[in-house]
Amino acid sequence: MPNRQLMAALLALAALVTASAATVAVGGTLAHRGPLDRWYALDAALFAVSLLLLRRVPRHQVAALVLAGSAAVAAVGLLAPPRTSDDAYRYVWDGRVQAAGLSPYAYPPQAPELARLREPGLFPVTGGCTGWDERRTADGACTRINRPAVHTIYPPVAEAWFLALHPFGGGVRAVQAAGALLAVATTGALLLVGGAERWRAALWGWCPGLTVWSVNDAHIDTLGALLMVAGLGCLARRPGRPGPRERRRAWTGGALLGGAVATKLLPVLALPGALSGVLARRPTRRDLLAPVAALGVFALSYLPYLAVSGRGVLGYLPGYLREEGYEADGIQRFGLLRLVLPDRLVPAAAVLVLGAVLLGVLRFGDPGRPWRGALLVTGSALLLVEPDYPWYGLLVVALVALDGRWEWLAVPAAGQALYLAGGALQVQQAAYGAALACVLAGALLRWRRAGAAVTARGAVAGH
Repeated sequence: MPNRQLMAALLALAALVTASAATVAVGGTLAHRGPLDRWYALDAALFAVSLLLLRRVPRHQVAALVLAGSAAVAAVGLLAPPRTSDDAYRYVWDGRVQAAGLSPYAYPPQAPELARLREPGLFPVTGGCTGWDERRTADGACTRINRPAVHTIYPPVAEAWFLALHPFGGGVRAVQAAGALLAVATTGALLLVGGAERWRAALWGWCPGLTVWSVNDAHIDTLGALLMVAGLGCLARRPGRPGPRERRRAWTGGALLGGAVATKLLPVLALPGALSGVLARRPTRRDLLAPVAALGVFALSYLPYLAVSGRGVLGYLPGYLREEGYEADGIQRFGLLRLVLPDRLVPAAAVLVLGAVLLGVLRFGDPGRPWRGALLVTGSALLLVEPDYPWYGLLVVALVALDGRWEWLAVPAAGQALYLAGGALQVQQAAYGAALACVLAGALLRWRRAGAAVTARGAVAGH
């Protein structure tokens, strides 16, 4: 007969899955955002309760429960087409273009050269083109593909993934199903890498964000998170003198991180974790293996597309950086710094702060836990830049699941609040200010607990 702790955790998980299902099915869309605030708040509360009850479940039952719960949380994202992002339609289109033997970087979706590839799922021929995920092309056609006038922005590993999915129906449902598989696979990887603290994998696997960001909206960031987790798992240093096996692990880990960067670029922020503590010791050849492998995989992944598209492989990336305020003078991206500094000093201050965090990881980071340094750099960068796309925080969620520092989950939560608010500066500063306060409070609490533990051990030794 199941024990009480397991039953309580199962009931809480069932409530979380039910609420997540309702969020996707009836919770609202990007055109009708009002109800989403309430549904997301309910999901987050049930997520917290589920985690607390999971901690009481007997250790030998945790892994199976976490994996089953992750499958359920992911599955309910399939209950409806994308409701808060239209990126998945671009994925489908890029896969379709490649299946036709063309480079995805060659033409924008509305180009006349690609008109023969149009189909009703991506270019509706009925209705008034008034949906939140519909817009007109230059020739008057209706499409669900975002930014139809510009080239794709996605790096080559992402493009290879879109092509691989094309034979499985070539529609958005296939992309969503693939997102669910990636989300659950990442949970499995976290269970393997995480060691004895297997409950931490639920910080990813049961996170309501997976239902929305990874599955329903099907963001490619989930593939980057999976490759990052696997890579960092390989790069964790074992005690003793490094031998051929450790060098192979360094090559493999670096290659996986390179693949993650070639999926969405943002995982480049996790690379410093691979060099945690390198400045505190004499660097070895092994220290170079991971970054060299990462750079090699990243460069090699671009070669096939570079051969046919030339400089076009950059796609819309330069325009996107300007549009989203990520260029050097894009100060609207640094809301918290703007509270205390003049606008002209903000970009330089952001570089200095992130540089200090990076140096801290390289000097004081734990090479046995490279994900801790990766979390610190990635989370700090998002706090500085303050994106209004919450799925950028999927990397943070995965790193939290490795390291257990739950307070960093406030960062993607801030991105979600800002996304629903339409990017308003006041919301940006309030949401990310609250996230920063949460992170600092968590750090203070851990520091005090560590100090109390040291004092307790000293008292025992004194007796």
